[in-house]
Amino acid sequence: MYTFSNKLKTLSIALMIIGAIGVIYGFMTSHKSFEDVETILAAEASHHGGGHGEDTAHASTSHEEHAVTNSHEANNHNDSAETHVDEHKKHVEHVQHQIANRPWSALYVAAFFFFMIALGVLAFYAIQYAAQAGWSPVLFRVMEAITAYMLPGAIIVLAIAVASGTIGHYNIFIWMDPDVVAHDKLIQGKSGWLNITGFAIRGLIFITGWALYRHFSRKFSIAQDNADVNDNSNFKKNFRISAAFLVFYIYTESMMSWDWIMSVDPHWFSTLFGWYVFASMFVSGITVIALTTIYLKSRGYLEFVNDSHIHDLGKFMFAISIFWTYLWFSQFMLIWYSNIPEEVTYFVTRFNDYQLPFLGMVALNFIFPLLVLMNSDYKRVPWFIVMAGIVILFGHYIDIFNMIMPATVGDRWFIGIPEISSILLFAGLFIFIVFTALTKAPLLAKGNPFIKESEHFHY
Repeated sequence: MYTFSNKLKTLSIALMIIGAIGVIYGFMTSHKSFEDVETILAAEASHHGGGHGEDTAHASTSHEEHAVTNSHEANNHNDSAETHVDEHKKHVEHVQHQIANRPWSALYVAAFFFFMIALGVLAFYAIQYAAQAGWSPVLFRVMEAITAYMLPGAIIVLAIAVASGTIGHYNIFIWMDPDVVAHDKLIQGKSGWLNITGFAIRGLIFITGWALYRHFSRKFSIAQDNADVNDNSNFKKNFRISAAFLVFYIYTESMMSWDWIMSVDPHWFSTLFGWYVFASMFVSGITVIALTTIYLKSRGYLEFVNDSHIHDLGKFMFAISIFWTYLWFSQFMLIWYSNIPEEVTYFVTRFNDYQLPFLGMVALNFIFPLLVLMNSDYKRVPWFIVMAGIVILFGHYIDIFNMIMPATVGDRWFIGIPEISSILLFAGLFIFIVFTALTKAPLLAKGNPFIKESEHFHY
């Protein structure tokens, strides 16, 4: 039985406290007045050559200057100035809205990232049962512990999404803003699907299905440990519900991806998006299984896990990284090649304003894992797996960052206090829940009929 060490517990609580303080600070400093935003824009314009700063100054004074004349020419200038002032006001309010969106978006990105790890592990766990895999049962307790975060993590993601559209009108999802919808025929055409009530109901259905599978699968797994030697009924139950769950998961994961991520850009869609999010989710989940397993083994637990198990996890990390790259390139190449305006705008925005994280993500999620994990021998070296795993997780955080931030904060992005604090908050919560779950049952699923095969797994 694993004992949740006081040091690790203290670390997780400290991370949550530091993260919570930073998140609160981010929200407190995100509310800028109209004048504050004007000052920020003027300073930025001055830094970039002054052109926009001159326009800003002109916009704020031109109405007064032209108002002193009554000539027909002056009236024309008045009309032009009023239009300019109106455009200036809209621009400042738009930037004001983006700045206010940043802490919401940072919180949402981190919340979704840690939730998707747990959901990815749940799918991997179900696949092992449905395939009756013989190599992985020694890792089942680690997988079950990680999936313990799925339910609270999913509820948090849904709560942030709904709250962002109902508290303060700082919407992560612009389709939640009635004023935007009233002037957007395209979003109006999608309002049968994109509405807060339907969004919340679908989310609860997804979460309920995932949580029920996790609950019963864990229940049957532990019951199998306590059953008679020749009684595999609980294993068979787990096999059946795992196969059924995977069908449910395929549909709900795609719909969740549309709702919780793709709809931040309601004018854009991709039929490949569900698979793309799945690949990111899957490789992140497998990576966390590997990192948790290596940590526990280094602390003297999981003595039944050998180099071959680590090697197989490394192979999955490598393979799904290549699969993610295939999906990323397929989505990007087809949209770039067809050059349809309503599709290509998604990538134009990211190339213009997010070039470093967008292209850096490809290096982190493809080039680095390819170079580090291609050699078969390296997959048996724990510190190689840890190094590759840290890079992969960072890369897929940036992947989620690139999916959310361009639609919510535009070019006002930065990885600063709101983003880092949100990561710390949910990392602490994730560690606390996962390692607490590890203490609830023996670390070896001894009743699994494939456990001996798994313990003696060598090649």
